[in-house]
Formats: sequence, structure tokens, C-alpha cells
Amino acid sequence: MNNRSGSLRQIEKHWFVLAALALIGLVVYGRHLATGVTPSNVIFSLFGLDVYWYGFLIMGGIALGAYVASRLARERSLAALAATVPTELREQPIATLDWPIELKQHLATVKITTLGDLLLRYGWQPQSLGLRPAELDELRHVLDEAEAIQPEWLDNPPWYNWWPEHAWNGLLWTLILAIIGARLYHVLTPSPSMAAFGIETAADYFRQPLQLINLRRGGLGIYGGLAGGALGILIYTRQRRLPALGWLDLAAVGAALGQVIGRWGNFLNQELYGRPTQVPWALYIDFEHRLDAYIEFERFHPAFLYESLWSLGTFLLLYWLAKRRTNALRQGELFALYMSAYAIGRVLLELVRLDSRTMQLGSIDLGLPVATVVSLLVALAMGIWMGLRRLRAKSAVNGASGSQ
Repeated sequence: MNNRSGSLRQIEKHWFVLAALALIGLVVYGRHLATGVTPSNVIFSLFGLDVYWYGFLIMGGIALGAYVASRLARERSLAALAATVPTELREQPIATLDWPIELKQHLATVKITTLGDLLLRYGWQPQSLGLRPAELDELRHVLDEAEAIQPEWLDNPPWYNWWPEHAWNGLLWTLILAIIGARLYHVLTPSPSMAAFGIETAADYFRQPLQLINLRRGGLGIYGGLAGGALGILIYTRQRRLPALGWLDLAAVGAALGQVIGRWGNFLNQELYGRPTQVPWALYIDFEHRLDAYIEFERFHPAFLYESLWSLGTFLLLYWLAKRRTNALRQGELFALYMSAYAIGRVLLELVRLDSRTMQLGSIDLGLPVATVVSLLVALAMGIWMGLRRLRAKSAVNGASGSQ
């Protein structure tokens, strides 16, 4: 029993959350298949305004993704500490040091028992130790007096780059710009169903300015959201002189997980479904949510489920790479792999998806979804970028070995 309890404690918390959500999703969708009933997309009403599950699921997915990114950042921070500070110094107990007894007692209360624990927390944020200013000054003094401790470990430690709180502190920038980017992408490429509201082109949005910010009508475009979110991360990391590509990698893992959860909002909204079908797992769409051209059909491909499962596979791959193959990858490659994986999945999804904006040449409709073209360009760009970086790195290594 003790071994089993210990094994459970070693499992990261997000796996329990993901397993619980998977079970809930299985039950909800299983009931839908059996009855044809879709749960209400409204959680509750507040001051006459409906609060939708869609937004709740998106924010929940983002929060869980940020948590996973913070856990991965913690691992990188610990690895940076281990690569910088000798083992015997990291493992030295605080209790054995010739420091003021009150200081040692306080550190023990915040679960800092070794010098490695202290250097890690001090390097992240000295204020997180819970010491008063005078006590922090005293701690800095004793650390400065310790001959084995290098000044850069206190002022500019490499493990600060991966302080887990960066995942949360940078979330505001990321969210704001992601929402702006996602809405802008939708505005520039409105879906055909928006014609029912007088929106056929981007120009129609600008003729009705209030509709630009009406997120309850129309939606958000994922590529715009990814571009805006990436810009937010670049701004945050530049301000704090953090490794931008490294944090884009961690954000990619979190984004893939967020999509797994967020796409279920499309199910509850009965939107963005696929072509009519009679497969056993077909989605039932209520009459009022069917596109005009498909009024007589009842069951459709569950495009949301396909994308959710594809995103789950992408997340598992990226998570495994982040945990087990970090040294084999260059910074930025996890992000590039995520973008490529999403792009490939989107191309496949567009084969069954309805209500997609198609490319036009003048007045001629080419019949090719805009998302397909964008996805192909993204996948191509990511592949070229990764290939060129690998070639440059190989050339640099060959040049260095040739000069010896």
C-alpha cells in the first residue's frame, strides 16, 4: 500500500486532471451518441448575460497548459542549478552552516533545508523566502561571505531564466495579444455562416465597428491567436532578458494541451462541425444550428473531436520530447514541431469541415479553404526554418573541427 501511495504521489497532478476530464468527456459524448441531446452551452446567466461553457473551457485549457509549462520550467531550472552548483555544495544542510540561528529556523519553516534549495529560491525571487528586508540583507551578507558561493549565483543565476512563475507572469501579455490576434484573423477571414448577420467580407466588419469586438457573434481564429500569443511571449521574454525560443517551446506544450480542452466548446455550441455522415460516432446537430445547405441532414462528422484527439497526440509527443529529449533539440524546435503538427492536422480536418472561408481570385471561388493554404505555408516555413538552423549548426561544428 505504501509503495502504491508513493507511486501516486510521483505522478504529476495534471495527469489526474486530464484523466478526469477525459472521463467526463467520454460520458458526455457517449450520452450524446445514445440520445442525440447536446448539453446546454450556457453555464449560468449573470445580470441578464449568458456565461458560456466555451469561454470557460478555453480559459480552463489555458490555465492547465500554463501549469504544465510551469512544471517543465521548474525541471529546467533545477537542471540549470545542477549544472552550475557542485553537488556537495547543493546538498549541504543549512543546519550545519555557521549562520544566525533565527535565520536557519526561518528557512526551515519555508522548507529550505539545503544550500541548493536556498540558492534556487533566492535566484528565483529573494522576496519569496518570506524574510523582512533587514533579514534579507542579513542573508545576503552571509551568502556574500561564503567563499564557495559565486556572486553570479545570487545576482544573475541561469536558473532564474526558468523560474516557474514566468509562466503565470507572462500569461497576461500572452492572453491579451492572443485574443486580439485571434479576433483579427476571424475578422479578416469571416466564415460563410456570418452572411446571416450581414458579414460577408472583412470590409463588412468595418462598416459595423461594434461587431469587431462582439465576440458573441463570430469567433476567434486559431492562427491569429497563436501569432498574437507568440508576440506576447516575445515581448515578455525580451523585457526580462529570458530565452524567448525556450519559452516558446514550453508554451507550445501548454497550447497543445489547451486545445484538447478548448475544442469541446465547439461541441457545446454546435458549431464548426464536419460534413454529413452516418459513422457510429457521428455528431447530432439540432435544426437551428445547421447550415442552410445542410438543413435536411442530422448527423455530421465531429470535427471538434478529431481536432481534440489530434491535439492530444501532439501534446503527448511534445511533452515526451520536452521531458526526455531536451538535449537532442535546439531551442525553438518544440514550438516549430507544434506549429507543423497543428498545420498538418488542420489540412486533414479541412477535408471534412464545413463553413470554412475559401480562397477567391477576383470573383472566382477557388474552393480551397483559406485555413488549408495558411496551414501549408506554416508547415513549410517551420520545416525550412528547422532545416536551415540544423545546417548552420552542422556547418559551425565542421568549421570548428577543421580549424583545430
